[in-house]
Amino acid sequence: MRIRKFSRPGVILLATVVAIITSMVVANATQTITTPNAAFVSFSLASGASSAPITPATNRSVLVMGCCTDVNGAGHVSLLHLPSPGGIGWAGLEAYSGTPVANTGGLTTGAGVHIVWIDFSHQVDIQTASADTIRVHNGSAGTRAGNVTLVW
Repeated sequence: MRIRKFSRPGVILLATVVAIITSMVVANATQTITTPNAAFVSFSLASGASSAPITPATNRSVLVMGCCTDVNGAGHVSLLHLPSPGGIGWAGLEAYSGTPVANTGGLTTGAGVHIVWIDFSHQVDIQTASADTIRVHNGSAGTRAGNVTLVW
């Protein structure tokens, strides 16, 4: 049996067809990646004080990370804010306090509900301020400072 070789123009034509098909497949398989939005809130709260309400983005997952910079600690949750009367739902990890790290999670429309501890001594937390907002609350005997970052 004899092997027949393609002519040079035939090889170029075949390579062009393969390149076009490959480009079409790659073009259909691409994914659009968008730059995330973020909000950064610093706080310095006297004993028993709460921050101003913070409104998370609605109907999308929001990563909420908080830390207390003067006594150490950091906690985070994935949060979903459904517009009234839906409420706020979350799941995440409490700040380390010398014991195994604890999970946190819930769903509520109430105010003052604990979401996540963000300090080592578990006295500063992010909590609900209403069915649509969250806040930082300082339950310690001293002034506490830190920040909260929301990414969506």
